[in-house]
Amino acid sequence: MATLSRVLLYLIYGVPVFWIVLTSLKNPGDVLSDKAAFFFAPTLDAYTSVFQSGGLFEALGQSFAIATGTTVLTLAIAIPAGYGLARVNGRITTICLGLLIVLQMVPQTANVIPLFQIFGSWGLLDSTFGVILADTALLVPFAVLLMRPFFRAVPQALEESASIDGASSWRTFRSIVLPVARNGVATAATIVFLLSWGEFLYAVNFLLSPGRYPLSALLAQQVSAFGINWPGLMALAVITSIPILVLFTCTYRLLREGLTLGAVK
Repeated sequence: MATLSRVLLYLIYGVPVFWIVLTSLKNPGDVLSDKAAFFFAPTLDAYTSVFQSGGLFEALGQSFAIATGTTVLTLAIAIPAGYGLARVNGRITTICLGLLIVLQMVPQTANVIPLFQIFGSWGLLDSTFGVILADTALLVPFAVLLMRPFFRAVPQALEESASIDGASSWRTFRSIVLPVARNGVATAATIVFLLSWGEFLYAVNFLLSPGRYPLSALLAQQVSAFGINWPGLMALAVITSIPILVLFTCTYRLLREGLTLGAVK
């Protein structure tokens, strides 16, 4: 039964990926042809066109800047907040957790107009930092809720022993708590990076210059009033997915262990 479920999951997630790669290697005339569904002359014209059209590397750099900046800023807020909520008990903790859950449930679309007005008054429109700030505000509640169980799993006896030995609170946190909770930090960082890598809504609304758009917006530009360039769209999707695949491969073990621990705790 377990083997059957695994095979079914592989098919559900693998077939669309296989079809994307297959479509990226076709000519535009073969995409909608039944005869060329699986048997066709593969070509790299779509990839060549993507690299020659310009804007790919700028969009790639923008996506990397947004994802990296959002991850760093989110962790800078979520780590101390999650640790504080893990160590403080009482009504205030319950209220804070309830507020975080409510904030996490607010749809992203509901924040666009208020944030646009705020960023306009702050001079952050058409700014990468503005998008990073918006993504951070969106992902901080999720990251705090994710980090809290990992800090609760750290025995308080370790902190008490360090305090007896004369270590300051900051040194105890930096040298003992963070290394023990490193799986949680890696899990939160990976998930936040993956979510912010695909940033689209805030980018197209807060970045006023199309030349500053990330990869997700560049994908949307393949759809025009003259139709959809399916091979180009799929080729760009493959290129966009490569950094995510590399990151997931490198952090798979920590991500698996971290999500398991977080679910149990």
